[in-house]
Formats: sequence, C-alpha cells, structure tokens
Amino acid sequence: MFDATELKISCDGRDSTERGGHSLAEILSQPQCWATCLAELRHSETVTAVLARFSYAAEWLFIGCGSSYYVALAAAATMKSLTGRPARAVPASEILLYPELVFSGGPCIPVLISRSGQTSEVLKAAEVLKKRNLASVAVSCVNGQLLENLATITITLPADEQSTVMTRSFTSMLLALQFLASCLAGNEAYADALIAMPELAANALKAVPERIRDFVARYTFADYVCLGHGPFYGLACEYALKITEMSVSYAQVFHSLEFRHGPKSIVRPETLVVFLLSEQGYEAECDLLEEVKSLGGTTLVVANQANARVHAAGDMVLELGLKLPEITRLAAYLVPGQLLGLHTGLKKGLNPDSPRHLSRAVILDGDGSKNPGQIV
Repeated sequence: MFDATELKISCDGRDSTERGGHSLAEILSQPQCWATCLAELRHSETVTAVLARFSYAAEWLFIGCGSSYYVALAAAATMKSLTGRPARAVPASEILLYPELVFSGGPCIPVLISRSGQTSEVLKAAEVLKKRNLASVAVSCVNGQLLENLATITITLPADEQSTVMTRSFTSMLLALQFLASCLAGNEAYADALIAMPELAANALKAVPERIRDFVARYTFADYVCLGHGPFYGLACEYALKITEMSVSYAQVFHSLEFRHGPKSIVRPETLVVFLLSEQGYEAECDLLEEVKSLGGTTLVVANQANARVHAAGDMVLELGLKLPEITRLAAYLVPGQLLGLHTGLKKGLNPDSPRHLSRAVILDGDGSKNPGQIV
C-alpha cells in the first residue's frame, strides 16, 4: 500500500503538509481505503437489501452533481456492461429543470450519489423521486445526512475526506457501484477481481506520485485536454475537473476521437493532452495520439498496456499492467489525474486542499447556507 507519511512531497521540494497535505494523503491512501470499503461491501446487509429489492430492475438511473455525476457516468457504463440492462447518468439539475426528458421512458431505479449526503440539488432530486413514488438507492460517505432519510436504501462508505475536492470518495463510491453491478449480474469473477484490485493497484501505482511530480515540475502548460471513450469518458471528465479545481487551470474534456473535429486547433507544445487508452478503442486512440504529437502537442498517456507506438508518441506514459478485466481497473486510472491536479496547483503556489470559491458541498439558499461551493 502507499505510505502517505513517507510521500509528503511538493513540486518545489517543500513539505506539502502546509499546502495540499490532506489531498496528497487522501490520494495516496486510496488502495487501503478501497480494500476497506470492498471488505465491508462483501458482507454488507445493505447490499443484500438492494439486491433483494431491486434485482429485477429494468433500468438504472445514476444521479449526481460535479464529481458525483462523473461517478454516475462510469457507474452507468459498468452497470450496462455487466448486466446488459439499460443504464444512464444525469446531473441532478436535469431532473429539476427537464424532468420530462429524464422520465420519458419506462420505470427505473434511481441511484443518488453524494459524498456529503447534503448537496442541495441531489436532495431536491430525491424529493422529486419520492413524489413520483420511485424507490431509490443512495450512495454517500457520511452517516445520518438528510439524503439517507429521502432514499429507500443508503450505502454509506468509510471514505470521506478532510480536503474540499473529491479523491478517495470518488473512487470508493465508484467501486461500490461497480461491486453492486457485479452482484446484480451474478458475476462472481468480476466481484473477485474488484476485491483483488486494491493490492494489485497499490504495487502498480507506487512510482506514479514521483513521476507525476517530476513531470509537472518539468513543463508549464497553458491548456489541458482530457480524452476518453466508453467507461473512460467519465474518468476523463474527472481528470479535467481535478485539474481545474486544484490548480485553477483551464481544462477541457472530449470523447477521444471527437477531438479531431475542431478542438485540435488548440494543440501546441503548451497544450497537455491526456489520453486514457481503452482496450476496445486502442488502435483508433493510438492513431489520434500520434496525430496530436505530430501537431506539436505534449502528451500524457495512461494505459494498462503500452505498445511501441504509445511509447514513441507519449511524453509521459503511465502503464498500469493490471491483470484484471478492464472495467475493474477504472478506479486505479483516476490516481494520475488527481496527482496531476494537485502538483499543478502546488507549482502555482496554491493550496489544493482548499481551492478558491469552493466548499465541500453546495448548499443553496434556503437549504441552510448562502455559500456557493463545489457540487459533490
């Protein structure tokens, strides 16, 4: 496992306990946190209750805000892949503003995702669901919050953070929903692979913190672009958000091959283009990687296996080498993006633990606070 006490490092060489220390410790603690969460889920009466009540659901609807919406995107991809049932993700605000578009189909089981359990828009969406007599599942990292009273069944994970932005809570809630999907599918092999993933990922990711720190120290970027397809698209969204939140930098996200259709005009050496390579789209994504490199862009690649083409076109290549099914590796893919945001913020003299204008939860006027903040 990562030892956060031994890796309190920052880009300028100073102890990061003053700036970004909580975020760094929380990022590095993830494999241990994942193992704890998955061990609890494996014997959880709550998971058993979800399976008993919702095992025959025709469709799953994953709902969140900000990072939690990106959890929803990856969770929906996993649910559809493993169960073959329809699954989709929507921001909570769509339910509030355009419910006729969200609920235009048949019955569904909503899954409400909120680290704090008190995000205003998620709570309001939960109230809408209750008025429609829709039973729901909630996933959170805090016990006793209002969301727990609004949802039918709540899965609560020991994965909260002291820092403002979501890191281990994101990956842990994603893993919980992936574990649930494997149980609903009756796929014990995937469930076992998820249980095995934390220890394997801890070894695979050991060198990543120092490599990302050195990479950030070596380059200065004006633009960031994060690319991914399929289940990796939600992860690419979270990469871009972590860079934006923790370093106050401009980051964009696209489905990988969509980058050719106009956005590639921004490519230059000061543009960092991050590729999350998939197995299904590997060759096509490698073609794009080589094209971006030929246009003068700087490239960072995260892949499970990297061939000669990838190593030739990647300025930094992070190869996980996890001998696990692709869907079960998603949480591990998040770690480089979190570290990229953190070290970019440290290099700019910021405190990634407490980004400006943000708070741990968005609680809107009339819900107990007038402070805007990060939607979680």
